[in-house]
Parts: sequence; structure tokens; C-alpha cells
Amino acid sequence: MLLQLDKRAVATQKKGIKLFITGSKSETNRLLVLQALYPELTIENESNSDDSDVMTKAILQVRNNPNSLQLLDIHHAGTAMRFLTAYFATQIDTEVILTGSSRMKERPVEILVNALRTLGAKIEYLENEGFPPLKITGTELEKNSILLPANVSSQYISALLLIAPKLKNGLILILDGEITSRPYIEMTLALLNEIGVEAKFDGNKIIVNTLQQINAKKITVESDWSSASYWYSVVALSNVGTKIVLSSYKINSRQGDAILSEIYEQFGVFTTFNSDGNITISKEKTLEIASFSYDLINAPDIAQTIVVTCFGLKISCHLTGLHTLKIKETDRLLAIQNEITKLGGYINTNENSLFLEKDTKINTNCAIATYQDHRMAMAFAPLALLVPIKIENANVVSKSYPNFWNDFKEVACLEEIK
Repeated sequence: MLLQLDKRAVATQKKGIKLFITGSKSETNRLLVLQALYPELTIENESNSDDSDVMTKAILQVRNNPNSLQLLDIHHAGTAMRFLTAYFATQIDTEVILTGSSRMKERPVEILVNALRTLGAKIEYLENEGFPPLKITGTELEKNSILLPANVSSQYISALLLIAPKLKNGLILILDGEITSRPYIEMTLALLNEIGVEAKFDGNKIIVNTLQQINAKKITVESDWSSASYWYSVVALSNVGTKIVLSSYKINSRQGDAILSEIYEQFGVFTTFNSDGNITISKEKTLEIASFSYDLINAPDIAQTIVVTCFGLKISCHLTGLHTLKIKETDRLLAIQNEITKLGGYINTNENSLFLEKDTKINTNCAIATYQDHRMAMAFAPLALLVPIKIENANVVSKSYPNFWNDFKEVACLEEIK
């Protein structure tokens, strides 16, 4: 897909277009597991992402065929792999094979499997040790204590916490070391609290009490802050006066990526929380900084967006806390380095951080590889405001934001050539 700005773009950018962003993928996927465990729970404003769709279909497939071995293909959905591994481990007398794409079979799951086995789970590796596909035989998990390294993916931790209230003796989880992506753990605990589960996070110890049934409960999912990040980037790369309205967001969000509203102030972009529950993001001043640095240990998923913003603004960028990016849909650190280099920038990465040097040029008509990673496609798209750019395998955005290209064309007013 070639994205190229047309002559109407500047006028269109200043209209304050309103976009509807569906519910947070992170919240939705947690709630889908809780709803499977507690049918009394109703969810509104669910994410329309591919990841949430495969979660829903996998749960329903097993529910509709309870007495036979089920093959569940969750494609590229890492959250689904982690959360469903834990969920199906608790479903007594249920047998499933959980598999995914070729990339999913390269993403480690051993830490979670070992933790579940410690609790008494029956899980087998069907191909390579430590990686999907998995054969899971549901059984009652009677043990209730686990020790994990604190710097593992928060999805491993959340997977265990989500099933904890249905365990016979609840769960005591001790995290050893510096905790990664704490907001995502706190999001899981907050959702447990909201449905009536007693759960507390004290130092490096998490305790979740058992709760077999809940009262009827309806939860409305807040819109996705990760999806909002691309519009922050668009506004940052636009003229002063540009405004976009997004619905619907909370000033006290549970999502770690909500830190965007603070980060982008350094790029001249400010956020107004409106009384109707929407936010207005606006470019209020020209850039006043020459470099940007931040520790993204609590919000690594917005790293790609920030790097591209800094590249487009021609400022240097130093980001740390990125060690989990190497096991995402792709090795995101390597992918960022490859594509920024292709565009004419210089970027250096290691296991935990990246440094982008200040540059004054952007190569035009570059074909950006997306590596089957939705965030690569959406993070690089805002550069079309500055130069013509090609996005390969553009439909990968459906993993988290199926309507992205329609929204992007409306906001940026682009000529599109496929």
C-alpha cells in the first residue's frame, strides 16, 4: 500500500475529526477469560480486534464440544496463547491442542507452563520443548503458591491471576526482582476486584482469594490507548492547530499506555478530557526539544510509535525498558532498526534499549516491512504526512485495529494506491 498526502490534507487536519476507537484489547481479553469463568459477567464495548475474536471463538468452540479433543488455532495472538493456556488448564475433563502461526511457535511459553505445572496442570509440548503447540488436559489445580522472576512478560503473570479465584485454594504469587509492565498486572487485579474477587498486591507478593460465583455484573471496556498512540503521532507530525477527537477514555485509566498523554506533551501535543468522555488531542505549539528519553518498562508497546514520531520530528530518541519487545509478534527492536535504517536514519539497539540519532532527511517511497506485526504498520503510517511511504502487508492491522486504514485516510486525507 502506497500512502501519499494530497493537496487537501492541511485543511482536513485542522477540522478536529472525531474517531471511534473500540475497547481496549488488553482489558477485553482479560474480561473474556473472566466471563468464561463467571457467566454472570456482561461485557460492553469489546475490542473488535483479531486477538479478541480468536479468544472468543476458541472458548465457544470448546464449550460447544466439551467431550472431544479440540484443535484451537489462535494464529498470531500472543495474549490468547498465554491466557487460554491457563484457562484450559483449569477446565476439568477438557482436552485441547493450542497452536498458532509459525511465529507463535517461536514465542516461548515455558515460564507459564512450568508455573501451571507447579500448580498441578497437565500440559505437554507437541513439537519443541518450551514452545507451542501445547496439549492441555484440564484438571483441578490444588496447589496455590508460585515463585516467578519479576521481569517476565506481564501476560504470564496475568494469565495466572485470571484463573486464581477459581482455584481450590486461591493463589499466592511471589515475584522475584524488578517488576516489568506493572500497570498490566494492576489492570488484571483491578478487574478481579471489580467483579468481587479479593486480590491485593503488597510489595512483590500478590494474593488472590478463591471465589466460586459472582453477582451479575456489567463492565464497559475503556477504548484502547495503544490504538490512540498512532493519532498522537499523527498530530505531533502535523501543523500547529491540528486536532483529533477520540472516544471514549478515562482520566484515571487502568491502561499503562495512557502515559501517552504525558509523553506527547514534550512533542507539543496536549490532551483534553472532555465531559462527554471523549478526549481531544491537539498540536498547540512547535517542538522545543532536540532529544527525548524515557524508560518504557511499564508501557513497551508504544515504543515503535514514539521512535517513528521522533524520527519524523528530527530529534534524537533514547528508550529503555524494552526487553520484552524481542518476543512479540516479531523481534520489534530488530524490526525497528531495519526499517528506520531503510528510511535513512541511524538507530542502535541492544537487548533492552534503543538510541535513535537526530537526522535531517527521510528517504521517500520506502517499502516498510511489517513482519506480521500490526504495530509496525500503524507506527510507521504517520510518516506519510511527511513523505510518500509504502506499507507492506498493510492488512496486518486487523490484529488490534481493523478500521485503522479507513480512519487514517479520513484524518490524513491521503491518496491511496495499492
